[in-house]
Amino acid sequence: MRTVRLIAVLAVIALAVLAGVVILSARLEPTEAELRERAGLTGKQELRVGVIDDRPGLSHWNEEAGQFEGFEIDLAYRIAAELGFRRSDVTFHRTDSEKRASMQAGSETVDLVIASFSITPAREKKDIVSFSKPYLRTWQSVVTREDWEGDDLQSYQELKGRKVCTIGTSTSAGALEEAGLRDEIIRKRKIKDCVDGLRGGEFDAMTTDAVIMAGWVHKYRDELRHHDIADEKIEEYGVNTGGKEALRTLVNLALYRMLQDPQNGGWLEAYDANLRPLQAANQPQTIAQDEQPHLDRPRVRQLPWDTWAE
Repeated sequence: MRTVRLIAVLAVIALAVLAGVVILSARLEPTEAELRERAGLTGKQELRVGVIDDRPGLSHWNEEAGQFEGFEIDLAYRIAAELGFRRSDVTFHRTDSEKRASMQAGSETVDLVIASFSITPAREKKDIVSFSKPYLRTWQSVVTREDWEGDDLQSYQELKGRKVCTIGTSTSAGALEEAGLRDEIIRKRKIKDCVDGLRGGEFDAMTTDAVIMAGWVHKYRDELRHHDIADEKIEEYGVNTGGKEALRTLVNLALYRMLQDPQNGGWLEAYDANLRPLQAANQPQTIAQDEQPHLDRPRVRQLPWDTWAE
């Protein structure tokens, strides 16, 4: 009888322990492996990334080399490595400002969009948009031809009555409208169209984020002039993970690790290689902050008893 009672007591204890483990597991944050499973990355052989192809220094297609290059391209490779993909597993697909929110690149659906996509409350309301924490900060500015008469522009209002080109779905169009320049706006789908039109005399100025125009000003430094209009509104770029919360957490973890180890081939190396060389030709406008934006530790476990990852 005592043996039976002992067995019964042990069974109750075992069940209680098991229940406690289940409850504890449910309360603990997920591990990286669990997040990869939830994000659909387990066993995946290819990571498809949507990028822009006409923003030198940031993200562009190098026709001669036959490859995409730029800060966002290098960043994409580093994020991919943190997600468990080799460099050869990453494929880049052309997207544009209109398709970034729908995770589309041509007729293809991609896993990530890293395409100078500004984080805004309106965009975050869309079901298929889930931004990572910011990976780059910049400001809106104005570029004219070098023969612009007068001093550097100080505000959008000085463009009254001028033809001003901008990207149709960008936040820059809204900034011009807020400044009362609705009639001056000429919308184009790609920044290269604005650059070509400005150089050819079709437009008087173009405006969008400083870092987007910086590569073109650098390339045509004898023709174009970058103005600092003292617009203090910061544009923050995030990776769109297409509404996948687990994938967003993993991308944030990748960004956090870059922040903790800046010398290990991550954010700083990408900035120094691609963006810093553009600054001299773009004075007096600062093209982007040269420090990685801060982010807190994502709540991800590395070990069973961890609360979240270091």
